[in-house]
Amino acid sequence: MRIDSRSRPDPGSPSAGGPGSSGERAGTWRFWGAAYALLVLLTGTNLPTPLYRDYEQRFGFSPLVVTLIFAAYVAVLIPSLLLAGPLSDAIGRRRVLLPAVVAAALGALGFALASDTGWLFAARVLQGLAVGLAAGPLTAALTELEPSGDHRKAALVSTVVSVGGLGIGPVLAGLLAQYAPAPRVLPFVVEIVLLLLAAVAVCALPDARAVARRRPRRPEIPAAMRSAFATSGTANFLAFAVIGLFLALVPTYVAALAKSTNLLLGGGAVALMLACSAFVQLVGHGKSPHDLQRAGLPVLAVGLGLLALAGSLSSLVLLLIATALAGVGQGLVFLGGLTAINQAAPADRRTEVLSSFYVIVYSGVGLPVIGVGFLATGIGLVPAVRDFAVAVAVLCLIVLFALRRTSTTPTD
Repeated sequence: MRIDSRSRPDPGSPSAGGPGSSGERAGTWRFWGAAYALLVLLTGTNLPTPLYRDYEQRFGFSPLVVTLIFAAYVAVLIPSLLLAGPLSDAIGRRRVLLPAVVAAALGALGFALASDTGWLFAARVLQGLAVGLAAGPLTAALTELEPSGDHRKAALVSTVVSVGGLGIGPVLAGLLAQYAPAPRVLPFVVEIVLLLLAAVAVCALPDARAVARRRPRRPEIPAAMRSAFATSGTANFLAFAVIGLFLALVPTYVAALAKSTNLLLGGGAVALMLACSAFVQLVGHGKSPHDLQRAGLPVLAVGLGLLALAGSLSSLVLLLIATALAGVGQGLVFLGGLTAINQAAPADRRTEVLSSFYVIVYSGVGLPVIGVGFLATGIGLVPAVRDFAVAVAVLCLIVLFALRRTSTTPTD
């Protein structure tokens, strides 16, 4: 009889001390502390989302500059991800994560002090460094510290926390900027305070296991899981291209359709998408990773089609329906992809593999939207978003076809 080792806690983990033991309680606190740190880091990186329209007016730049600010973020984030994975496996989580928290705090401070466009670029670079250093190690820590050794639950917490941070950031910043004093400063002061608690949580994490202590190497995907990595990575690149569109340009798109200057409205549209994503991940917990991705891609395509139609009809109601459907599709694809990767990754190379997966995810966030920015400069924002939505919807259906052909006999 085959025994799935993924269902057992690691003998050296805090949860191995027996039910109700102090070691198990400490392991539970560390698990949720790692989740909190990931949530706060991702919340902070998305605080600027509803403020970009205000920055555009204040500093006098175009939607293209907004996408270039995103590009600067991704340009630093991707090499940081590639470095942090093997480095964290080699020297331990804390030694990588504490500098990430410091970089995030400096990035928030940069936004709070911003007096021209250069400050925005510098702050986003620091935020990209922070997320690049932290995303892989914290996701791996959640997998290792999950009290019952359940990799599916660890993947669920990782994905819900990730999209939760993406959604909380715009709402928190929009709410404070619209209704509280110091609108361009207070959201980032709140983030710095939250990061202090994240630093405490990081300090409580255990060091890397002895088997992982080795010299860092060039990131590489194990041969046995390259097929799963390629299909899940491609699907999630498209899913997160939609996230990038919503974070960078949809708040301004919503304002144009609604003819409103309320900062919370744009942040709320982003949050609606991500709330739907988080909800469907909770509902989809325990389902087959392949089934989740095959269900999510067509829903994502329909949502994008409606997003394009909403622009053509100037319909805010249709836009909100499209936003909810896009969130549902993105959530299913992300949960399925991360679960598949988590299950397939060897334990001693998990951070390395997860960091490589996040390279694809964040490339999807930052790179396609640059093209939308260039297009918007030439033809206007609403037609650019419409054309982008149609193109990504078609690609989702192509990837769905490929997934169905390559996953006729799923092994999960």
